[in-house]
Amino acid sequence: MLEEKKTKVKIMFFVILVGISCMLAAMVTDHWTVLSPPFDKFNTTCETAHFGLWKLCMKTVFMVEEDPEGQGCGPISLPGAKNCSYFKHFTKEEEAKGFEAKTQKEYNLSAAAIAVFSLAFMTLGSLCVVCSFGKGRDYLLRPAGMFFAFAGLCIIISVEVMRNSTKRMIDSEETVWEQYYYSWSFECACTSFVLLVFSGLSLLIISMPQMPRNPWETCMDAEPDSMEPLD
Repeated sequence: MLEEKKTKVKIMFFVILVGISCMLAAMVTDHWTVLSPPFDKFNTTCETAHFGLWKLCMKTVFMVEEDPEGQGCGPISLPGAKNCSYFKHFTKEEEAKGFEAKTQKEYNLSAAAIAVFSLAFMTLGSLCVVCSFGKGRDYLLRPAGMFFAFAGLCIIISVEVMRNSTKRMIDSEETVWEQYYYSWSFECACTSFVLLVFSGLSLLIISMPQMPRNPWETCMDAEPDSMEPLD
């Protein structure tokens, strides 16, 4: 691999690592969506919630004045008693209680599974990039670019599934939530999507053979002894 090409690949790999870090942060945290019920009383407590792919956290906060951002009960950063529990994705439907059944458990399960697929694609792509630095192995940049593009596609699908899950919760008559907003875990996933798709397409472009600057460049660059004399 030429030095100029190797430098470009290293820069893209750094961007990829940032994207992977953002997605890992989104997967292991529970601040994708923050929910709050209608609230118009002060000097009393209210219950808000935030959740991610795997876990739901309920928090009781004491409201003294109206939230300046108009987000009802909250903001979530206020001090209060917190209770977190993992979604029981793999329990039978009749065993699922409370929040799991009301928040369309199948949506969260689908989003989590798709996110795991994106992690698998990121792993395969990273291995291809690392191996491409070997002599004569720059052809691995093409599958690496495709793997990262597929990872980005899985991420945006997971994000869209979570958006639909939240919307379905808000529209459901079985839940008390009326207000919501997407928090920093959701933003990390979106950032990861942008970085990985950009890096994947960039690796595909870098792996393409360089086009000649003019029609005669290939002939002019040929070695003199490689041309046979004419009779």
